[in-house]
Amino acid sequence: MASKKGNRIVIKLKSTESGFTYTTEKNRKNDTARLELKKYDPIVRRKVVFRETK
Repeated sequence: MASKKGNRIVIKLKSTESGFTYTTEKNRKNDTARLELKKYDPIVRRKVVFRETK
């Protein structure tokens, strides 16, 4: 039997100020738009906006 495709997918969050990336999961049913989070960027050493990339 084939398993059901889950609602959670792994995404990459890329910094708007440097090339640093985080990986996280999101629920594709509840969050259909691209994710934007403010997180710590160790390259520039402060909090910046991270955007979801493919």
